Amino acid sequence: MRLIPLGGLNEVGKNITILEYQNDILIIDCGMSFPDDEMYGIDIVLPDFAYLVKNRQKIRGMILTHGHEDHIGAIPYLLKEINLPVYGTRLTLGLVENKLKEHGVKGNLKTIKAGDFVKIGPFQIEAIRTTHSIADSLCLAIDTPVGKIFHTGDFKIDYTPVDGEPINFQRLAEIGRDGVLLLMADSTNAERKGYTASEKVVGMTLENIFRGSEARIIIASFSSNVHRVQRIIDTAVMFGRKVAVSGRSMVNVLTLAVELGYVKIPAGTMVDVNKIKSFPNKELVIITTGSQGEPMSALSRMANNDHKAVQIQKGDMVILSSSPIPGNERTVSNVVNKLFEKGADVIYSDIADIHVSGHACAEELKLIQALIRPKYFMPVHGEYRHLHQHAVIAESLGMKSENVFILENGQVLNLSKNRVNISREEVPAAPVFVDGLGVGDVGNIVLRDRRLLSESGLIIVVASIEKSSGTIIAGPDIISRGFVYVRENEDLIESARDAVVQRLEKCRREGTRDWSAMKNAIRDELRDFIYLKTRRSPVILPIFMEV
Repeated sequence: MRLIPLGGLNEVGKNITILEYQNDILIIDCGMSFPDDEMYGIDIVLPDFAYLVKNRQKIRGMILTHGHEDHIGAIPYLLKEINLPVYGTRLTLGLVENKLKEHGVKGNLKTIKAGDFVKIGPFQIEAIRTTHSIADSLCLAIDTPVGKIFHTGDFKIDYTPVDGEPINFQRLAEIGRDGVLLLMADSTNAERKGYTASEKVVGMTLENIFRGSEARIIIASFSSNVHRVQRIIDTAVMFGRKVAVSGRSMVNVLTLAVELGYVKIPAGTMVDVNKIKSFPNKELVIITTGSQGEPMSALSRMANNDHKAVQIQKGDMVILSSSPIPGNERTVSNVVNKLFEKGADVIYSDIADIHVSGHACAEELKLIQALIRPKYFMPVHGEYRHLHQHAVIAESLGMKSENVFILENGQVLNLSKNRVNISREEVPAAPVFVDGLGVGDVGNIVLRDRRLLSESGLIIVVASIEKSSGTIIAGPDIISRGFVYVRENEDLIESARDAVVQRLEKCRREGTRDWSAMKNAIRDELRDFIYLKTRRSPVILPIFMEV
């Protein structure tokens, strides 16, 4: 059997793993990730589906661990290419269905629940309840023809979860006793010592904040964290406050969670966000999106005075009930600063326990290792440092280093009953960029040009040239965008123009009539000249018009 991760390794996001046995393929999760600072103009990042499209006749189905974007966000893009059944819990599939409607895609969605056994091709899968920062999360015990694989999904060990249903440790111990060939486990918090705090801690902090405040309270959280939203609503009811909701994703997820029974709201609690002026500030809580400082989110629009219904007032209590995702620290800081400038009191993770992680820390990872007792181990879900530290944890518990496999996306892990090894074969697994409606039409070369444009700007050289003789009929004109302000640098622009004229004359004397060669000559000449004068390297674009 072959195990092929197409995403989720050496990164946080776009989790997708393939199990392939002979002519059958099972897909576990299908997520997206968000662009980093070097991906100019990119909206989202997808896994490479080339291997799946090539082997579409082998695919028997997909099973989902939970409903976060980094595990379900790429499903609409895959279903546009391949029709396949998708298995998941009610909340997870409800979120998937919302995404499919946005994309105009129909899906073959099959609902399962914790405790179910599902047969997909030759794979017998047991869905087991786990605790995470979204309801209805699963870990998977997968019986394969070569042995049992246990996939933790994203998890933490919370003995006091909001829904009162912790992980079934007895079942995990039974699975470990019966024998597990390979464990795949969440590595996100492998560097953190100790245990992840319970969601109950956030509830206690919120109660203390509400108890001591007469201000209007605005709370930003992940829309998918329905347990957190339930806790906020319960606390608001406890202190006699009405609740309004702002942000499209928050409204959509809360509506779905209420319909499916994951969130319960007492009658008369909710009010329209457009009618909040009818209520005193001390009787109001606004739940919103934007805890990561996203530019178009509801909280960011409030901070920038662009929100139609909510304007930040002096004395407002704004709570960011999350921690910044790595890479988002600056945008979150910008929003916090703007809120402070408007006179709001801002509470965030640095100064209060208003967020707890959904991922297991080191001691919880040790507990899972001890319960499952795998023969082989493969850390997943994290950057390389997280995977490495998780490997160290496993080895500290007695796992042999040769039985621990840290893979990269696209590598192939061969599994048999008595042996596991990394294959020399690799499959395509480069990130696929989505820019607007374009999927995969922006690659590394385009991103490099965008980076250069952002760093040093653009110079366009325009000239009309007689094709037969190479004589300059008009121009050359030099246009600068993002390089220098032309009116304040006329001497530089004129000198650059003279350099272009001299090089074009040299091409004419040498009899060069190949326009590609002439453009390259101009580009080289101007690049050297500009760098000598300014120590900058703008993108240079020669445009010749034939006369």
